[in-house]
Amino acid sequence: MMSAKHRLLANAVRTIPAGMHCDGNGLWLKKRKEGGHQWVLRYRINGKADEMGLGGSHVTLKEARNIAGEYMAIAKSGTNPKHHKRKVGRERSEQDNTLGKVTALAFEAKKHSLKGEGASGRWLSPLTNHVLPALGKMSIDQIDQHDIKSVLSPIWHTKYATASKAISRLKIVFKHAAAMDVDVDLQAIEKAKLLLGDSSHVEEHIKFLPWGDVPVFYQSLSENSISHLALKLLILTGVRSASIRQMQTSQIQDGTWVISGESMKGLKGKTPDFRVPLSVEATRIINLALPFERNGYIFTGTQGLPISDATMARIMQRIGMDERPHGFRTSLRTWLSEAEVCSYEVAETILAHSVGNKVTKAYNRTDYLLLRGRALDQWSEYLSGERHYE
Repeated sequence: MMSAKHRLLANAVRTIPAGMHCDGNGLWLKKRKEGGHQWVLRYRINGKADEMGLGGSHVTLKEARNIAGEYMAIAKSGTNPKHHKRKVGRERSEQDNTLGKVTALAFEAKKHSLKGEGASGRWLSPLTNHVLPALGKMSIDQIDQHDIKSVLSPIWHTKYATASKAISRLKIVFKHAAAMDVDVDLQAIEKAKLLLGDSSHVEEHIKFLPWGDVPVFYQSLSENSISHLALKLLILTGVRSASIRQMQTSQIQDGTWVISGESMKGLKGKTPDFRVPLSVEATRIINLALPFERNGYIFTGTQGLPISDATMARIMQRIGMDERPHGFRTSLRTWLSEAEVCSYEVAETILAHSVGNKVTKAYNRTDYLLLRGRALDQWSEYLSGERHYE
């Protein structure tokens, strides 16, 4: 084994050709043909040769020398450095730097920017369901791309949206660990994505009812059922189901329904209140639902709480429909375009979609309330059979 020290130059590490290059004192640089490199320590224990990895491209030459010096001293004392590293890793796992604990700390720091401070569990669920069961008790600085690949492989092609969310959450958790001065490999997640490869998943859009078929369905809904009334109002207004379910009597002001920004889809604190113009038909449906009101909420179940997320979907499932309530937003948007009811800007605003770039939005502050009201009046007349389109 070569014993001379410091044969490599820091500025030559990137340009040195592929192969094994000795720096001295057991430290070797393993340069790959495809790019990138790894630091390796070679040593002897009881006369038997062994080696261990010290990190990849994120470890500088100076850092590699320091680490190699520490582990070589351990080897000279008669202890295998690899065994020592595993022992330290286990001890750390029993302390504060497990992936599970760092995830909890990262969530605490993040939750104030989430709607409802993340109480719904949606931010954490990709990790709690698919990552933490296998890796939660591991020290985060011991987790590499292979570990991440192993937990995401089962859902990479079948539940790609969930896997993508898990990736984005892990990036936040690893950055939080780095801020805690934990020696994590911030490139591990991107490396895992490369190992996972391109997903074969094909995104499927929510099925929707063609707008020509919506009036018949709308008129078939009962006016004696709170869930049917909720679905009718959803179809009439084009809002998301969460807003319908959380609708309160205090939000209705002079023929307008004001949904708080906190209840709208978007970033906490950056999503403005959204005004929904109520047609005569929408107002009638709300009045029919008012006897069901409990604790200020209009659409409530038997226990006085807002109806569940699945309540309206079950109406459609029971009659064998593949479409879902959210699809009526597509039905409405398609009708607005094909019936040439209003401009693109008005149509998009009806669905609470952001229109324009930062500059145009800085100058154009209108929410098109009057024009949206006219369009939704025509929609309600069409649904009720008072207006017809070819």
